[in-house]
Parts: sequence; C-alpha cells; structure tokens
Amino acid sequence: MYIKDIELNNFRIYKGRNKITLLPSDDKNIIVVSGKNGFGKTTFLMSLVWCLYGKQMEKVDELYEKEIRDKGNYTKYISGSLNRKAYEEGETEFSVSITFSGVKIPDVTCNEVKITRIYNTVSSSVDKVEVLIDGYTNELIEDLTKENQAGEEIFIRDFILPIEIAKFFFFDAEKIVSLAEVNSNSQRRQLSKAYSEVLGIQKYEDLKANLEEKQDEYRRKSATPDEKKELSDLKSNIDKTKIEIGAFDNQIDELKHEKNQKVKESEDIQRRLIRDGEKMTLEELNALKDEQAKLDKKKNEIQDKLKDLFDLIPFALAGDTLMNISEHLNIERLLSEQKYKQDDVNEKVTKIRQEIEDKKQNLNFTLEVKTRDFYEEQIKQLVKKHFFADMLELPENIKVLHDFSNSETNEFNQLVNTLRHSFKEIFARLNTEYSYIKNQLDSISRKIRDAEKSAEDEYITDLRQKKDTLDKRILSIDKEIEALHLKIGEYNSLVKTFKQRQDILRKKIDDSSEYSEKEQKTKQLINKVQNFISVFKEEKKKSLEKKMLSGLTTLLHKKEFINRVEVDISINGDDIDITLFNQSNRTIDKGSLSMGERQMYASALLNALVDESDIEFPVFIDSPMQKFDEEHAENIIRYFYPNVSKQVVIFPLINKELTEKEYQVLQPKVSRAYLINNITTDSSEFLTTSPEEFLTTYNEIYNAN
Repeated sequence: MYIKDIELNNFRIYKGRNKITLLPSDDKNIIVVSGKNGFGKTTFLMSLVWCLYGKQMEKVDELYEKEIRDKGNYTKYISGSLNRKAYEEGETEFSVSITFSGVKIPDVTCNEVKITRIYNTVSSSVDKVEVLIDGYTNELIEDLTKENQAGEEIFIRDFILPIEIAKFFFFDAEKIVSLAEVNSNSQRRQLSKAYSEVLGIQKYEDLKANLEEKQDEYRRKSATPDEKKELSDLKSNIDKTKIEIGAFDNQIDELKHEKNQKVKESEDIQRRLIRDGEKMTLEELNALKDEQAKLDKKKNEIQDKLKDLFDLIPFALAGDTLMNISEHLNIERLLSEQKYKQDDVNEKVTKIRQEIEDKKQNLNFTLEVKTRDFYEEQIKQLVKKHFFADMLELPENIKVLHDFSNSETNEFNQLVNTLRHSFKEIFARLNTEYSYIKNQLDSISRKIRDAEKSAEDEYITDLRQKKDTLDKRILSIDKEIEALHLKIGEYNSLVKTFKQRQDILRKKIDDSSEYSEKEQKTKQLINKVQNFISVFKEEKKKSLEKKMLSGLTTLLHKKEFINRVEVDISINGDDIDITLFNQSNRTIDKGSLSMGERQMYASALLNALVDESDIEFPVFIDSPMQKFDEEHAENIIRYFYPNVSKQVVIFPLINKELTEKEYQVLQPKVSRAYLINNITTDSSEFLTTSPEEFLTTYNEIYNAN
C-alpha cells in the first residue's frame, strides 16, 4: 500500500488547496519534506492522523491527547484548525484528503482509495468522512456501518490501518524512546496489545474464539438441560460483562473530556485571579504550572508503579508457598529434561538385555538369579555412567502438579526473584519519591493559592467560588475514573472466571458426547488453529528476536554490547515482553540505556515489527536524527530509513536534524523532495524540488541573507 498524494484545504497554515505527491520511484523509497520551524511540518503530519482517525486521534500519540486536553475538548481543538486567512474571508470549512494505491480489499477490485475528512465550523460539530473507491462510493461502506459507528470509520481501521498500531507508522523520532521506557504493567499490557495486532496474532485468536462459539452451538444439542442452560448463561454473562467493560471505557472517555474542560476553565479563572490580585506575574504562574504539570506526571508514574507493587504484596505474604512452588517447578523442569534421557537409557538397556537373552539360549549352564540381576543392574548403571553421565537422579514418586510452559515458568521465576531481591527496596524508594513529590506539589499549590488572595470584592469572591466548584468537580471526576478502573479490573477478572468455568463445562460435555460430522470437523479446526497459533507465536518470537538482535548490532556503535534478545509471548498473546542480555548473559535494564541507545532500541524494534507484520503502510517520521551522535546518525540513514518501509516520509530540520553530510549519504535513496515555503504568517505551500537540488534550493530560499 502506498500513499499517492495528500491534499490539505484551508487546514491550519495551509491556505486554500495544497497538494503533494508522495509516490516513491524505482528503488528509492524516501521522501523528504522540510522547512523551518513554524512553517507546517508537524501540522502536515498531524493532518494525516486527523484525516484517518478524527476524534480518536488522541489514541495515536500522547501529544495529540495533551493538545486536546489543553484546549478543553476535541471540538474546541479541531475547530481552531480553520486557516486564519480563510476565516477572515468568510470560509467555514477545512478538509484533508489522502489517496491510497495498492489497497487490498477482499472481493473488491480497486486501483485507488481516496479518504476525505471535512469539518465545518458553523454547520457541524462532527467530522464528515468520505471514502471513494476508484472515484465512487461503494456498498461495502454501508455494509460495514453499525449503530454506533460509521462504515467509513470502520473501513479505515479494517482496510487501511488499525488505530491500535498507528503509533508504529506515525511517530516523532525523538519520542519513540518511550518504547524503551515502559515500566508499569498497565503500560506493558497496552503496548503488548499493539504488538499482538501488528504481528497478526490477534486475528488468529479471534478466529479461534469464533470457532469455539460455533462449537458451543453444537454442544447445546448434546448437552443435558442443566448443562445447556449453564453454557448459555456463561456465554450471556461473558457478553454482558464485556459490554459493561465497554460502557465503563466510554464513561471514562466522557469523564476525561469533562475534566479537560473543567481544568481549562479553572486555569483561566486562576489567571484572572492572579492578574487582578497582582500577587504574581503570568510568566511566574506559567512557570509554576509547568513545574506542577511535570510533578503531576511524575506522581502518576510513581502511583502506577506502586499499584503494580501492591499487586505483589499477597505473593510476598505467601513467600514460603512460592518458594515451595519454585522448587517444585525446578524439579518438574529437570524431570522434563531427563525424561527423554531416561527413555533412551531404558531403550538401550532393554536392547542389551534382549541380546544377552538371545546369547543365553546357547549356554550349556544355568545362571543364578542373583548373578543375573547383578549383571543387569551393572549394565544399567554403566550405560548411564558412560553414555548419560550428565543425567540426574530424581525421586521416583515425583508428580507433575503445575505443568507450566517455558514462558509461564520464566514469568513465575521473575516474580520470585523480584520478591527476593528488589521488592522491599523498590517499594521504599518509590514511597519516598512519592512523598517528596507530593510535598513539592503541596508547596506549589500553596504559592498559587497565596497569589490568588486579593481584595475581598464581590467580583473576586465570585471567581473564587466558581474556581472552587470547578476544582471540587475535577477531584470528583478523578475519583470516578479511579472507581471505574477498579470496576474494569473486577469485571476482567470476572470474564476470566466465566471462561475458566466455560472451558471446564465444554470438556465435560465433550467427554460424554458423541460427535456429529460437523462437530468433529469444528473440533478438528479448533485444534488446528490452536496448534497453528502455538507454532505461529514461536516463529514470530524467534524471528523477532533474530531481527531485533540484527538491527541492534547494525545500528549501535557498541557492536558487542547486546548479545541476545529474548521475546516472551504469553499463551493468550496479551502480554509480550522483550528482554536484552549482555555478553555475560545478564539482563540489561532498558531504563539505563543512554538516550541515543534508547532510540536505537526503539528503531530496531519498529523495524522488526513492521518487517514481521503483513501490513504494508508508509512510515512517517517527524524530528529524525534528534540526539544521535555522528556514527548512530549514519547507521540510521544507511540501514534504518531505507529498510523500514517501501515508502518513508521524513520531516527534518535542515542542519539541525539533518546535516549536509548526512543528506549526501541519504540522497541515493531519496525519490522526492519538497520544501515548505512560508508565504505569509497565515499561509504556507509545498515547493517541489529535485533530490539533487534540494539543499541548494533550501539555502537559496532560507539563507539568502
């Protein structure tokens, strides 16, 4: 899939219709779009995300989430995107169009797909999306439409790019280091979901779930009335609980939007109070607010980490039991490893015994039983000694109680190691940090409150009352959101319980049923899909490990720094963890990597993920080359940009994010080059230049003086 062209109409700084062609040519896959700060580079990237996802764009990047929050809500944020000059001339509408080629739609022949999102600041507060396939509307869109979602929005997510993985294709190169800074379980789960989507695991899990639902229909025919009722009740309970979880998520979104609006109103009143009270300048207030925001972010991060540690407390209290389980798991692992060796010993001993028995037929004397037993036992011991010397003797009465997979065993051992070595220290450190930050926040709040004190006139009193009401509502919203998150956790646990009971009941019905041909076929398909998923995950795991190690070795200038990459994919695919190991086979803490190394890690991960996915989509990179030293920059130019996708669009600041020397290395892979020319403070346009004349043209326009 390629983006053929993009057209911006009265969108922010782009006055009128501005069209840019992005198709790569031959083996040159890179398109360069550059201009000075404020000319429209970041706006161009934002326009693509908005065109595809509209009000859901905040889920792609936290930058958009923050900007929407600062404006109060999405409507206020996006309605300000009408070009100022166009607004003065009486225009009320702006739009962005993206034309794709090479889109694969099952059972539909198409050469091009054009998506246009339009917003009218007067007649509508909702985005209007239009999807044209080869220039015409298609009944497919109507078929996709649901009660609560337009078919156009579903089409974009199903056939263009799912929103869950958009972050891997639209990103700020300076901020992708966040992929190396995932600390809390909630962050890891969220990222794991995106990994599962981009690797294609989720679609097979969904297929398996659909087949299991189909098999349940057959089970109901052979189940007893009580079993049939319980099976239906469980299915109904799972569906209802999932609907409730979705409703809670929607409530959280609505509360967040309300909170953003209340925070904006409260901040506006606060500024008026300080301005009228003359206790603090607006510059001082803004500095305090910035510091407050940073501390709030730190406090929330520490709270998330503390919540994760709270989950470990029950395990810490059950320390002796955990150690017993750990020892038993170790014995089970050894038992599994020794099983094949023991079988081999038994097989060889049996063969030797058989051959001796054959030879004994020709003896003219009889061996005593004790003598025979002695030699047979010696044979067994000598086979072990000389051929299986590394085989351990395990208790004969050992039983397999847990039967954990490798990933489950690793996860359990990681839990035990955390509890034994770092839990207490980390908990104490986080608690100290939390108290310190909270004291700092209290101090800032006192300074702001002091600044708000002024003459006790009616106007000031009214402002304070309004602000107090808003602040109380903000606190109330936070509590409501926290309560909803707790409910979601409880309901997710409930779904797991229902599914466990469902599996037990399914097995019970299966054991007592005679299968029809359809049931047998469905069961066989489920087993095939399950086996395929297991093999598929293992292949993805190994391939991802190999490609990440290769990418890190290529990109990092410390070639022997990382010796091994281990990818753990949970049984249900909802938890994917990536661990780095050094030459001593010790885990490397990704948080200890330098900023440049984190970018290299994130770049290698992105390259491996995109390469492993079946998704062909252009990659857009804002602020490339930030914080790279000379060698890392050259490695990125030579090995990352030319290989990460068939179509790569970068938005560099010349001389700051891309030097002339670096561009010369990149140029053989550049198919198109554009400069964003700023005509007036309210208008920019795209200037086409050749890759060869790109820097010369840039210097003529921007360095003429």
